[in-house]
Amino acid sequence: MSAPWMPQGTVYGTLLNCQREHALWAPRMTEAPYKAPPSAPVLYIKTANTFTAAGHGIALPAGQPVVVSATLGLVMGVGGVAGAVLLNDVAIAHDSYYRPPVKFQCVDGFLGVGPECVPLPHLGGLGGLKALQLEMLINGVHRQTTVLAELVRDAAKLLADVQAFMTLQPGDVLMLGSDCLPDGSRPLVHAGDTVEISAPGLRPAVHSFTAEVPA
Repeated sequence: MSAPWMPQGTVYGTLLNCQREHALWAPRMTEAPYKAPPSAPVLYIKTANTFTAAGHGIALPAGQPVVVSATLGLVMGVGGVAGAVLLNDVAIAHDSYYRPPVKFQCVDGFLGVGPECVPLPHLGGLGGLKALQLEMLINGVHRQTTVLAELVRDAAKLLADVQAFMTLQPGDVLMLGSDCLPDGSRPLVHAGDTVEISAPGLRPAVHSFTAEVPA
């Protein structure tokens, strides 16, 4: 059996790219200090220490509420997008959404990586990604469906808007964004939980969560 796929470049996350969450935050976008909705994609970075291969455990810091998010990553190749991978974007719950602190996003192990990068043509190209729905199960119980047809910027538009101000290198991964639950929150996880994220045409991303062992 081949080794699980892992990112070979920088992984970028995208904020506020699902219509429901964007609508929930819209009334606050005109408040200080921004006073207007963002005109370009709002990105953050998941550093290499966060990468957790499929089937491996993710340790949870003691006393910190931790949330999980299902998303799809575009994997860059030479000359464009090479494929897509399922990802579980893990974070310590926080209120500073526009500027998520690195210490909450980039905890060791806090990006669950799917087992494979599926070539883009197998998924119908960038346009075909609109038909995908990502399903999240926690301990076998359905917790969330993320519909990629309900992105603010679909895959092609997001990619174009990001590349208008920065260059994505082969091996980089651009996450399309993740959705919230109807109340604006995200699913919480606890030690002992197992999270499975699936979508048609891709092998599920499955990760267990454990209690962090004190140093």
